[in-house]
Amino acid sequence: MGTLFEALMLILDVVWFVMIAHIIMSWLINFQVLNLRQPLVWQIWNGLNRVLEPLYAPVRRILPSTGSLDLAPLVVFIVIIIAQRALINNAGWFYGF
Repeated sequence: MGTLFEALMLILDVVWFVMIAHIIMSWLINFQVLNLRQPLVWQIWNGLNRVLEPLYAPVRRILPSTGSLDLAPLVVFIVIIIAQRALINNAGWFYGF
């Protein structure tokens, strides 16, 4: 069971880091540090969007429209942190303590 705990934590950590990369890249694109016309930047941006869109889409349907401000990444980010904390607080169940 400990392997299940570690696998879940690893998945949440990977999603967390991918979201951080996506958030930072979105800032760099919005402040025109990065240009989406560059093929490498476009490929990375497109890949990150494809990976994270299944997480963001259900949240966007629930949240009210806020115009150009997208709160879906913030909500998913908070859910990931809560899930990690819940797993850590219940780690004894996985290890049989």
